[in-house]
Amino acid sequence: MEHIQSAIRAYFDARQEELIQAVCRLVRIDSTLGPAAPGQPFGPGPAAALDELVALATEWGLTAQNLEGYVGAVDLNDRETELHILGHLDVVDPGEGWTVTSAFEPKLVDGLLYGRGTDDDKGPVLAALMAMRAVKDLGFSLKKNVRLIAGTDEETGFRDIHWYYDRHPYAPHTISPDADFPIINIEKGHYQPTFRAAWPQEAALPRVSSFTGGPRLNMVPPKAQATVLGLTAEQVNAAIAALGMEAAISYTVAPAEGGVRIQASGQNAHGSTPEEGHNAQTALLTLLAALPLADCPSTQAIQNLVRLFPHGDHIGQALGVAQSDDLSGSLSLAFTMLTLTDTGCEGRFDSRTPLCGTDATVRLPAEAALQATGFTVEGEIDPPHHVPATDPFLQTLARAYELYSGRESHCIAIGGGTYVHGIPGGVAFGASMPGFVSNLHGPDERVNVADLLTAAMIYTQVILDVCGE
Repeated sequence: MEHIQSAIRAYFDARQEELIQAVCRLVRIDSTLGPAAPGQPFGPGPAAALDELVALATEWGLTAQNLEGYVGAVDLNDRETELHILGHLDVVDPGEGWTVTSAFEPKLVDGLLYGRGTDDDKGPVLAALMAMRAVKDLGFSLKKNVRLIAGTDEETGFRDIHWYYDRHPYAPHTISPDADFPIINIEKGHYQPTFRAAWPQEAALPRVSSFTGGPRLNMVPPKAQATVLGLTAEQVNAAIAALGMEAAISYTVAPAEGGVRIQASGQNAHGSTPEEGHNAQTALLTLLAALPLADCPSTQAIQNLVRLFPHGDHIGQALGVAQSDDLSGSLSLAFTMLTLTDTGCEGRFDSRTPLCGTDATVRLPAEAALQATGFTVEGEIDPPHHVPATDPFLQTLARAYELYSGRESHCIAIGGGTYVHGIPGGVAFGASMPGFVSNLHGPDERVNVADLLTAAMIYTQVILDVCGE
């Protein structure tokens, strides 16, 4: 074992710059969701990133193929597949507030590589790809195959991975390098319903005639806008001053025909960790509810939304769904999407439910609270994913992690969902080390290059342990 470990360490010690350049090649591609086209089901950006990954894998002597624009598949040999490694090449919107570099111009500073996707999930995908290359280059003998599956729709619905597994079987073992080390054996469930209300064309003044909130279900909105008719900028600014909102929230007020246009600015964050952001959507609703608006359906809807989703409530207390358990922790909730017009509104929230979360404790109370204020509700709970910590595969992962990281392994629960959610026995495994703040989904997203190399060593050992002779 010692000579194998030494060979793996020496291999990656000599390839830091090569890994950095490979990650940069992918990060320079804006792979956010775009309009579908033939061979590009999620737009030109994800398709370009997929083509680049296939090119890289081919350059490294691996067998790679583009599967109809949905995923890339990279194989180490032509034997029966024992291990799937699932990562993704699509990214969230760049957002604002970048200080070190722009989102798609990767930059290395003090051992940290900055850029959108460096951590989520292009860097980890390439760590896994280089692990496969290491097994090949070092001449290790395998009795089974490992397949890297690189998706292009993880951030916007998992349609890519669903497409793949509708056509291909699960592997006996699956990991996803799309989270943190050590081993994530619990991914909370998801309750992300759509709720609506409709009313006749409004004419009352003052009123909110339009509202636009967040663009992504799984992202705390950094911006929100509303048009208010029948009020002046002076009246709105007075209400802003009276609110005393936290410093991270700012408002701008500009004249508009018949009234004013208001924009709220906050800080985006992943939907599973709403406490790490500052929700511009709920901040703007709070302001609107404080204005002297006419008693009309739109005003009533806004006031009801503020009561159900008050700014700063990250656990669903006001909605009546707050709960927790010892294994998976607390429910989290982020009110992330809302549109409102003169004839109705539609919204969604992103809640991550613990193992104790069920229809009886989450869905039914949420539906009742929304319906009591005039909203219709659609949506079901996606159950939590749980692999027991005693599973032998998890013990194999733990040994590899401890061998190369020098840290003690343990199992953890997260609110985020990865590709392994619902895949039998699948777990998220790396690539960030404990305690590292990557700013994923936020400005100045970054990866620690030394940690990424360590992750590649860990994945190399896992491939040998699971697929080796």
